[in-house]
Amino acid sequence: MNDIRKPREQAHSDRFVFLNRTSVSRWSPIPLRLIVGYGFMQHGFAKLSRGPEVFAAILHAIGVPAPHLMAWLTILVEVFGGLAVLLGALVPLASLPMAAVLLVAIFTVHLPYGFSSIKLINVTSGHAQLGPPGYETNLLYLACLAALVLGGSGPLAIDGYLRRKS
Repeated sequence: MNDIRKPREQAHSDRFVFLNRTSVSRWSPIPLRLIVGYGFMQHGFAKLSRGPEVFAAILHAIGVPAPHLMAWLTILVEVFGGLAVLLGALVPLASLPMAAVLLVAIFTVHLPYGFSSIKLINVTSGHAQLGPPGYETNLLYLACLAALVLGGSGPLAIDGYLRRKS
């Protein structure tokens, strides 16, 4: 069978050919590193700014053992794990405790609220009132971490520098 394309189909497929080049696609981990790293760090800094004892009280209320220790461990994982991902440093190693934090959050907090991370309850005075988030965002973070571990940290990553050094 001959592969004869109509001119319009050919133009459409050629329009995005630059995205399939290795030189461009190798940059795809960068947005993942930026959002995952920044997101984790932001959550860790939010817990620090409110005070670790506030987060420990929440952990205690939901039955997490050793809540003060777990609060500090979670904060450290979020801040330093987020920084490691942001910099592309030891991503496979940093991803393990980060994934653990996400899984614990799914099973202790988010699971009863279902999948969706956005639950519109009401709109008053032009402002949306949202209910408790489901586990959707946690799964997105887990998928991003898996993609970074399996596909690599990409360019401008400390992991690449360490690999070249050894």
